[in-house]
Amino acid sequence: MSERPRYLSVPYGDGELEFMVQPWFDVDVVESASATPVADLTVATGRALASPLGSAGLADLAAEAIRRGPAARAIIGVTDLTRASPDAVLVPPLLDELNRGGIPDERITVIVAIGLHRATTEAEKREKLGGAVDRVRVVDSDGRDPAKWADLGAIEPYGVPGFTQKLIKEAELVVATGIVEPHQYAGYSGGPKTVAIGCAGEPTITATHGMRFLEDPGVRLAKVEGNPFHDTVRELARRAGLAFCINVVTDDRERVVAIAAGDPDAVFAELAAKAAALYTRPIAKQYDIVIAGVGHPKDVNLYQASRAATYLRFAPTPVVREGGAIIIAARLEEGAGEGTGEQRFLAALERAASPAAVVEEAREHFAGGEQRAVMVALTLQHCAVIVAASEAPEVVRLAKLRAAVDVEEALDLAYEHIGRPARASVLLVPRALHTLPIVQTGVPT
Repeated sequence: MSERPRYLSVPYGDGELEFMVQPWFDVDVVESASATPVADLTVATGRALASPLGSAGLADLAAEAIRRGPAARAIIGVTDLTRASPDAVLVPPLLDELNRGGIPDERITVIVAIGLHRATTEAEKREKLGGAVDRVRVVDSDGRDPAKWADLGAIEPYGVPGFTQKLIKEAELVVATGIVEPHQYAGYSGGPKTVAIGCAGEPTITATHGMRFLEDPGVRLAKVEGNPFHDTVRELARRAGLAFCINVVTDDRERVVAIAAGDPDAVFAELAAKAAALYTRPIAKQYDIVIAGVGHPKDVNLYQASRAATYLRFAPTPVVREGGAIIIAARLEEGAGEGTGEQRFLAALERAASPAAVVEEAREHFAGGEQRAVMVALTLQHCAVIVAASEAPEVVRLAKLRAAVDVEEALDLAYEHIGRPARASVLLVPRALHTLPIVQTGVPT
């Protein structure tokens, strides 16, 4: 009996995209480990706040701030819409704790850490924060206006200029939310990063994402110890006054499976260990083709969705072999992305004559946002990248990537690219921004 096509699916926007795989593709699937989801996130948040790691309780910190000055103000830094941190659940209990310690709602500001991404709309703030928008002032951070920054001084080891929002530096108590998941630079996001980078001024964002960090061997996915980016982020947050955070870890369905609150370093250490156990997964070999799922909220634009390809390329050993192909299924309803960083990313790829030229230009001159272009260019020097089923195929092509109408066409293009062998190995990674496949055979990079 002849082999039959196989039907699989991949996350796409808020749903799933089904596709057919022809019999000459030998398909494996790798997903993050399973973990029991938190049954009631509101209850779990209360428990985390009642048992903080390495810190006094938030109400006690608020009371201490009030003792230093009766008009003490608090800031809560929250992630932007491209991070799946459940801030609508996390923030109200933070407000309650601050109130309990003596800081009223009118002296609390929530700042959305947008970095160099686009500003959030009022509707998006409500989507992100729920009823908290009716209690306290909510603003976006501003990475472009120096008048809104406070100077924290240079940060070693690379002399990064340290700028945060004046709102943060002038507050008596700084708190943050966040999500701990693999990150190209920090090893894992979360902990101090929401404040340190998301609320930074442009010179800080540019310097921390520039070629000096990108080419440092300590700056790698899932690596924290000896990572100068992570160390710089910690110091930036310390100087900005971050005293307390609450972070979560989510599974491949974006269900919260772990939560912790307290001292930012202690919370990060606790949750990064849980994230590593959940997300890093052994695989036996490199593959000819990798199909990478993204899903909401990261597949809203190419800037974010392109991380799926670069994470697979810059895993400890590239998951796809040299000369292979990565397929990303992503909606891209915002095209490349609407923020300053996203537009710089697209422009850097579009104007360069080749992927190599993108990298060389970045060594001569670099602006925040262009780091994504460099990572994509380096990935293109290793393998083909095909974006399937997007709403912005013209943007995909401007970025020097190949566009396909669906995953089936992308597989045809990838198969042609690798020379149409009798059999081709394919790895499906449904959540490529969570799951980090680790090649076990010691294949050299």
